[in-house]
Amino acid sequence: MNNFVFHLEPLLPWWLIGGLGGLLLVVALYVLFRRLSGAFLRLLAGALLVFALTNPVLEREEREPLPSVVAVVVDDSGSQGIGERRAQTEQAVAQLKERIGALSGFEVREVHVGDASDDSGTALFGALSKAVDDVPPDRLGGAIMVTDGIVHDTPSSPESLGFNAPVHALITGEEDEYDRRIVLERAPRFAILGEDQTITYRVIDPRLSPGSLVRVTLRIDGREVATDMAVVGEDQVIDLPIEHAGRTIVELEVEPAEGELTTDNNVAVADIDVVREHLRVLLVSGEPHAGERTWRNVLKSDAAVDLVHFTILRPPEKQDGTPIHELSLIAFPTRELFAEKIDEFDLIIFDRYQRRGVLPILYFDNIARYVRDGGAVLIAAGPDYASTASLYSTPLGGILPAAPTGNVTEAPYRAEITELGRKHPVTRDLPGGDTSPPSWSRWFRLIDTDVTAGDVALKGQDGKPLLVLAHENEGRIAMLLSDQAWLWARGFEGGGPHGALLRRIVHWLMGEPELEEEALTARADGNSLIVERQTLGSEKPEITATGPDDKTNPVPMTEAEPGLWRGRVDNASLGLYKVSDGKMSALAHIGVADPVEFREVVSTPDKLAPIALATGGGVVRLASNNGNIPRIAAVSRRVSAAGSGWIGLKRSDATILKSVDRLPLFGGLMGLALLLGVFASLWWREGR
Repeated sequence: MNNFVFHLEPLLPWWLIGGLGGLLLVVALYVLFRRLSGAFLRLLAGALLVFALTNPVLEREEREPLPSVVAVVVDDSGSQGIGERRAQTEQAVAQLKERIGALSGFEVREVHVGDASDDSGTALFGALSKAVDDVPPDRLGGAIMVTDGIVHDTPSSPESLGFNAPVHALITGEEDEYDRRIVLERAPRFAILGEDQTITYRVIDPRLSPGSLVRVTLRIDGREVATDMAVVGEDQVIDLPIEHAGRTIVELEVEPAEGELTTDNNVAVADIDVVREHLRVLLVSGEPHAGERTWRNVLKSDAAVDLVHFTILRPPEKQDGTPIHELSLIAFPTRELFAEKIDEFDLIIFDRYQRRGVLPILYFDNIARYVRDGGAVLIAAGPDYASTASLYSTPLGGILPAAPTGNVTEAPYRAEITELGRKHPVTRDLPGGDTSPPSWSRWFRLIDTDVTAGDVALKGQDGKPLLVLAHENEGRIAMLLSDQAWLWARGFEGGGPHGALLRRIVHWLMGEPELEEEALTARADGNSLIVERQTLGSEKPEITATGPDDKTNPVPMTEAEPGLWRGRVDNASLGLYKVSDGKMSALAHIGVADPVEFREVVSTPDKLAPIALATGGGVVRLASNNGNIPRIAAVSRRVSAAGSGWIGLKRSDATILKSVDRLPLFGGLMGLALLLGVFASLWWREGR
């Protein structure tokens, strides 16, 4: 392709050439006015001289046309997997590439768009903008979108596209599609244990008349709780009981309808994190001692703990004449605490407490009942536990997992994590415990006991039990068989992880889900399913996962830490998963609980039609043409790009310069000969 260009490259400044030209023009007018001979020849010679000074140049440009860029944007979102849409898409894309490739002067850029990671829906126009942001506007021949029409970033005006080219839409799916769905209007993300939460939902069914009833099933953590009849199109409210801390998964499922498009959006899921608002702890110190402040500081530093602390300053048998009103600031309300309101506490701690008549024997029997019914007791033992007044000699002894021998070891030792303790979540990764000996300070007292139940997590001198954790019916018991944790708190010999240890013991007693020694959990990590199994056993757990398609597959597990096995399923399908080891089960939801992509699944041309028509493009439903795309034609940039049975792509006028040939018209011998010829003619004319 050759282009010829004429332009001037003056040899002198334009003002000088203009002045000379003006002077010659005045002289020429004077000669013409006086009718002197040779006036026209003089005028021609002057004009050629001025023209020569402008240095006219003729250039021949060799240019190569640039192809028009056509963006083919393919919708690979979740709704495209419904029915035959995926097959229609693949067929349409193959035909597009074949037919556009047969046209000369067009380049195809294929872009695939999946589900947005931030649940913003299908963003085809955002992907189109990124795909052609390096293409000059005059080179864009058009954009063709292959989609079901459920697009969530359609621009409001064609000017915001940034180019002047047609946008065509090839719509997958069938005519007259029908779907029923359930939508969560309001659901809590966080909840407080023991407080009912409200969930609002609505059932949408375009075929049912207002006021029609459909059946909705409520499931909590995979367990069916209730069934109700919901009014179509109206907000329905459920008061949801929250019964345990940790994660609670709530499912609302509307019964499927005959002939509906998909049942994927018949289930709405709410993933709720449940926390305890306040953990009520009763701390009873049998006597003032160095470690009492350590327990109080640890418990008071936890914002979730409401602490009630009583210290017995003087045992009843000590009679020194001190008035009763000077012995305590607050009277010890034994009946109120251990009879009337005992069930309001999440944990009772006896810190170096021994039987001295302050608490009647009947109350210890009540405490034992409290533990069996789901309460928790911690015994922080000192020499008192080895005495004749030990708590073990009360009705509470029937549930305590360690019986005192009556001996107290008074010798330096370092607390060590037992083999079982390395698997227990309370002591598994205790800071400083991974070395031998552990990198924490020594203790100097240990209460000798015979363990009759539970798990020994820490041991002292000669392997004697130091920390015993046990279950009793629905409740829990922990026994710390030394009163010298305060040495770690005071930094003696470098100290130790007293805060971590005591806090974990307390939260394990109160049923913190993360500290369960036997637990199965599942969670989502992007599009992956993470499964964790905590166990004190030595065998590799066998875990299966059942996906939203009801297919069950094994989950490969590896030991991440002692007592903690972890498995991962990558590229998991969106939806609810149930994992199980045959005894325990857990639920996890991959993706957003109520994804935008599946709120509307009926294919439609309506969302893309306005922008297509505004840009001169067209909208075609593939099913109406037996799945085939319309005819594709190349058109100029000044005509419409769509019609009945065809869509158009605009050719580009852009070119790239390959080479340039220059020809100065008054340069070289040709220009010199022309000027000499004119002036010679003028001289000859004057000589006659």
